[in-house]
Amino acid sequence: MHPPIFVRKPSAEERARLEAGLRASDAFTVRRAQIVLLSAEGRRPREIARGLRCAVQTVRNGISAFNANGVASLMAASSRPKSAAPVLGEVERERLRAILHQPPRAFGHARSTWTLALLAEVAQAEGLSASVLSIETIRQALLRLEVGWKRAKRWLTSPDPAYAQKNAAATG
Repeated sequence: MHPPIFVRKPSAEERARLEAGLRASDAFTVRRAQIVLLSAEGRRPREIARGLRCAVQTVRNGISAFNANGVASLMAASSRPKSAAPVLGEVERERLRAILHQPPRAFGHARSTWTLALLAEVAQAEGLSASVLSIETIRQALLRLEVGWKRAKRWLTSPDPAYAQKNAAATG
């Protein structure tokens, strides 16, 4: 069984912000303010949890967060994993860039432009991953390469034999 945990004594300014938090439009802020104020009154986490109809661990988390961060703990932190590693490493991303520099026709597709889904399919076929990647994974990889996925169209070539000459005239 966990020993009882209590919040540190809030300052007058913190108490005013906590009481204002009781009227917030965000449910997370209201709940955290309730937890901290009830703990400041000397109530135990189990009693607070029973009264607010939440888990005891939720109360403990709120108390610990306030003790560590003060009133900043009234705002919900990001739920994004902090250890999320990119699916494609640096080597695979550079291979993806090399694929983008070629038209889809070079990989047996009857298209002249890339789509994220097609790029994911070709990346899997070229051995960049064991399974077909999601289009979001491809988009994130392109962002890491500092390449917007729509910019890939500029790198495509046409099967027209005079394409280079026409392109030079249009851009020059």
